[in-house]
Amino acid sequence: MKQFWDERYAVHDHVYGMEPNAYFKSFIDQQPPGTLLLPAEGEGRNALYAASKGWVVEAFDFSPVAREKALQYAAERSLKIRYDLRDIESYISEKKYDVVALLYVHLPEQVRHRFHEQIYKSVKPGGFLLLEAFAKEQLAFDSGGPKDPALLYDAPSICRDFPFLHLISCEQKEVILNEGDFHKGKAAVLRLTGQRL
Repeated sequence: MKQFWDERYAVHDHVYGMEPNAYFKSFIDQQPPGTLLLPAEGEGRNALYAASKGWVVEAFDFSPVAREKALQYAAERSLKIRYDLRDIESYISEKKYDVVALLYVHLPEQVRHRFHEQIYKSVKPGGFLLLEAFAKEQLAFDSGGPKDPALLYDAPSICRDFPFLHLISCEQKEVILNEGDFHKGKAAVLRLTGQRL
């Protein structure tokens, strides 16, 4: 799996474009800058946007190719982000953040449960969790995402992963994605915003 992502990031200039995810951008634009964690951040488009708005950004991914590209783009824009090489399976919460954003982080159920438990612990009291991912109905579309139904999400399952999170919104929507060559066209997505009280 790691080799697949290394090759994808190496071959394509901007796998998911350079603009931030629209759901993430709309949230960040309404919040005062704080601390932000972006797991599985790829080439850094969301991290760079948040950093440009004054956020203190930490990100990680298991792809050294993605990390190298993200840090290069940050240097070109004179933006500062911390970007670690790390895999999701071994992630343990060590710090707390004002916002943690999970953007298209698709995981097998057992891995997802453990990771989401650690992610909840990474949100400060009063802080926010933001999630956007493909819903199970995405199989009807060819706009990106896993083809294995077990890696696609539904609202009840995701809500059960975060039982102590105050849900501000949780909805499934059909949207038009325009995020590089690999997230393009009509898509079924799940969007969640929650607050740790």
